[in-house]
Amino acid sequence: MELWARIAPHYPFVRQDSRMSEQVTSPVLSAGVDEAGLLGLAHGYHQRPTRLLKTTELGGQLAKVYAIEAPGRSVDIGGSEHALHLAALQLAADRETGALGLAFVMLHAGGDGDYVLVHSWVEGYMSRLAVFNGPMDSPASLRPASRGLAPCVWEAHVIAHEREAFVRHVLDADGPLYARIAAWSDDVLTVQATGGTR
Repeated sequence: MELWARIAPHYPFVRQDSRMSEQVTSPVLSAGVDEAGLLGLAHGYHQRPTRLLKTTELGGQLAKVYAIEAPGRSVDIGGSEHALHLAALQLAADRETGALGLAFVMLHAGGDGDYVLVHSWVEGYMSRLAVFNGPMDSPASLRPASRGLAPCVWEAHVIAHEREAFVRHVLDADGPLYARIAAWSDDVLTVQATGGTR
């Protein structure tokens, strides 16, 4: 048990198993960890194709528009007019409440429905995020998502990339602003699908 006393402060999220001894060095998962659920997610995880559809002005902001596609689903920019209209309305509202004119939009053809995420960079190093969702292939049914719905792992990948691009090219760069924005605009995330599960 001496080993556990030495490592426990470094692993506050695990608990000691009564079977542990000096020979056992791997901690046991906390009772709050859903092992079966997490392993099920890990087994079914795959990369989703993610690509830039276009960079355009929407609602008075310069926005990168991304597509994320679940297996068997696709995002067609021609069929996304309603989603882009919603995004433009949200970006215009954000502009009136402190948005700085740079944004990104995600059109996610998900496995359980369609999602539109609209993200604006705003004053004070903050951001605004609006999420709309609806049934698959029914863009006119997109509505503001229920309170508490947050980005999924594939959407969070885009958010993480865009945060780094914004900091690297706009906030932490030198040179004229037009050159910084051009570099930000060119820094896009592209993800190819992986075959099946891991």
